[in-house]
Formats: sequence, structure tokens, C-alpha cells
Amino acid sequence: MAAHIKMNSLLPQNLSVVIRPVQYRDLDGIERLSQESFAALSPEGANLVNQQMQSLHRWYGLLRFLSWFPNPLQHRFCAYVAEQGRILLGMVQVSPFNRTRTTWRVDRVMLDRSADKQVIGSQLLRHCFESILEARTWLLEVNVNDLDALALYRQNGFQRLAEMTYWEIEPELLTELAQAEPDLPNLLPVSNADAQLLYQLDTASMPPLVRQVFDRNNRDFKTSLFGALADAVKQWVTKTEVVSGYVFEPQRKAAIGYFQVQLERKGDTPHVATLTVHPAYTWLYPELLAQLARIAQDFPQQGLKLASSDYQPEREEYLERIGAKRIEHTLIMSRSVWHKLRESKFVSLEGIQWTDVLQGLQPARKPIPGGMSWAEVRQKQTPEIPVKHQSESVTFNSKNCHIDSVCHQELTEEQQEN
Repeated sequence: MAAHIKMNSLLPQNLSVVIRPVQYRDLDGIERLSQESFAALSPEGANLVNQQMQSLHRWYGLLRFLSWFPNPLQHRFCAYVAEQGRILLGMVQVSPFNRTRTTWRVDRVMLDRSADKQVIGSQLLRHCFESILEARTWLLEVNVNDLDALALYRQNGFQRLAEMTYWEIEPELLTELAQAEPDLPNLLPVSNADAQLLYQLDTASMPPLVRQVFDRNNRDFKTSLFGALADAVKQWVTKTEVVSGYVFEPQRKAAIGYFQVQLERKGDTPHVATLTVHPAYTWLYPELLAQLARIAQDFPQQGLKLASSDYQPEREEYLERIGAKRIEHTLIMSRSVWHKLRESKFVSLEGIQWTDVLQGLQPARKPIPGGMSWAEVRQKQTPEIPVKHQSESVTFNSKNCHIDSVCHQELTEEQQEN
């Protein structure tokens, strides 16, 4: 590490930083950045980082090939690195959040210890904003205690969207929950035919602002043939199994609850569950947790991880009541492509003279009161024949004659005949 810092000090100061896509020769540098970024993690977190890097080395050729043509895994590994003089200073990894790719997610940003994190991190993020033109909104999740990352994201226009709390149910508590009989008479398996129901449930379970940022539609709840094959291969390689289901309300003909749980066959890591419950049916939480606990009994005895957001107070209250343990608190932040940094100084409204601003609305002269009446004006209408004033010359063509000579003569002859 000391040699690496010394090498950075020998670089020319005017050497520019190059932002480019990841290449195979960058994998060793990415592994070094990963170890430095997650050095303070628990042994489980460090082990997870090592597994991810091993998978990246093994499947990099296939992922690179899939990125050349449109397919569901085209953006499985979309990353950019910052390089200065053949030295890797940072990496950013992004991925589409929805099927339409209107919202993209910043998966992770890793920076070298000796680099200026705010400058290099901003350059990496700005390169993503300028390169991926189809993204209207950007999304990320960061730990509330990571002050450096929060400062970096706020500097680049990200704002708070929601707060997430991650919970873990201990194996003993999970066994206790499995003793209860869940009351779910209309629990059905999930298929592509249920995409509309699941989309409506997802829409009803979140606030309008979060729904607008996520921008999901029916396609996000369907699984293509290629995606199903990819999931099957992933489950076979990682020794996991995914079980999902939803609760159907026959009277309203709507889905009121949904769950998906990823079960670990090896027993090394806890199971991971995802819950979506309609706000009007929060009584489903005990029933769905009992169902998940029963499913987990057929696998190695491990804990169960799940998340709750700040707009789901009933879920947090229930998990707190049953004795679940809080393991992490994160912040979801979003950024719109229309965001502009403040480029002008703040102008106080106290120094503005409103008489000057509203000068155009002031009367030009003082009004004079009068006793004019609209009735009198109607009685004093002008005669049918217009009278020419001496100071005016009113002429117009009518029967090809002038009003002062020929027309007046014709009118006199008509009166005499009558």
C-alpha cells in the first residue's frame, strides 16, 4: 500500500483523469478498491465482497458479450472507472431500476484512499449522467452513517426520498412464529397473468413521490423466458431457492399482500424476504410472517432478513413488537435530470422596492369624479347623417360621390318629392 501511495505521488500533477468503461485489466484494481472500501465491514461483509469478485472474474467474459446486444442481462455489469496514468482511482457501477430504463440506480461507488473523493466521485457520477441519456431519474441507497458518501451525493444533486430500516429475525424467533397457523385462505402462486394485480398493489403501497421515481409498470412484474432461465442458473450456482405468492381479495378482485423469499440451502447466510402489503390490510403482517417462517423450516436453520420504510409505520411497529433486531439504517436518495445547481447568488426580497416593481400598475393621473350617466349618453346619440367638422376632412366612397355635394343634393330632391 505504501508503494502505491508513493507511485501516486510521482505522477505528474497536470495528468488528466480519464473516465472510461471497465475492461478486463481493471479487475485487479477493482478488487483492491473493494477491499479498501469494505475494510471496516464485518467478516460476513468481507466474505460477500470476495465472493462477488470471484464471480466477476469467472463471468466477466459472458457479461461483456451480453452487453453488446439488447437482452435482459445487457446492463448486468455496467461500470466506469477513473484512471490517471494507469492508476485506478475509482469505479462506479450502475444498472437500470425498471424495465423501461427511465430510472437508473447507482449500485456502488468505490474510490481510492489517496484520491480526492469529492472530485473523482463527482466526475464518475457526472459521466454516468451524461452518457446514459435514457435515464430521467437516478436512484441510490446509502448508509446514514456514511458521511463522506452523503456529502458526495448531495453535492451532485441527490435528495432524500425515503428511509429504510433492515431487520433480522433470529432463528429461535422464526421457529416460534412458525408455530402459528396462518389465516391465508386465498394465497395463490405468482405467474405472469397476475402482473396487473401486483402492479396495482405496488402502486397503492407507496406514496406518490416514491411511485413517480420508481416509475414501474406491468412489465416490471413479468418474467421473460430468458429471465427465467437466467434465474434458474443463478439459483443453481448460488444454491438458493426463491418462493413467492400473493393474497387475493375476491370481493375487490385485487391483490392485498405479496411476498418473495430467497432461501439459502447452504446455511451460510440468512434468508432474505420481500413484503408488499396494502395499507388498508396491515393485519396481514402476522399471517405473512407466519407463512414465511413455515416455509423456512424446510431449509437450514437461519435468520430471516427483511426491510421496512418510513412510510410503513405499521410494519415497523409489528417488527419491533415481536422482537426483531435492527441491523442497518439507510437513506434512499433520488436525482432528476432536470436538477440544476444554483449558479446565481441568493437575492433577498427585503431590499426590493415594491413601488418600483408595481409602477406599471399605478394610475397615470388622478381620476376626476363626475356625474356621467350611461342613460344620458344613450339619449344623446349622434344623428344618422354624420356632420363634418371644419378641422376634419372626412371622405369615403359611397355611390362614387362626395358627401358634401352630390349626396346632399340627392337627399334634398328626395325630400321635395315626398
